[in-house]
Amino acid sequence: MRGTARVFGDEVNTDVIAPSDYFGQPIEVMAEHVFEPERPGFAEEIDDGDFVVAGEHFGSGSSRESAPMAIQTAGIGAVIAESFSRIFYRNSITIGLPALTVEDASEKIPEGDELEVDFDSATIENLTTGETLEF
Repeated sequence: MRGTARVFGDEVNTDVIAPSDYFGQPIEVMAEHVFEPERPGFAEEIDDGDFVVAGEHFGSGSSRESAPMAIQTAGIGAVIAESFSRIFYRNSITIGLPALTVEDASEKIPEGDELEVDFDSATIENLTTGETLEF
């Protein structure tokens, strides 16, 4: 799986991922507004297969299943973070959104770098820098 890194910081919560203004709307509508409070227009920047890269405790906040669903529906291929909230991690597994834990991910993977994830070897190759990371 190949794509571009879209980097966020620590403590990205579900209110940022799936804004409550769009509750009750189809998941496709929520996906159009994914991360909107933090990065307006983010959904329009995504190419299918891109990666969200973040720091610690990604997906904190409420237990809404719509957060990983909106990420996946928007076209994100996987979320790479230093750590995840338990419920976000569980919800991601349930829907088949890869949630990959990588030490110092937000420091080692800059915005815009091209990545290739190999699930068989549990590695991420940063095609921009040549560095290989394990998850």
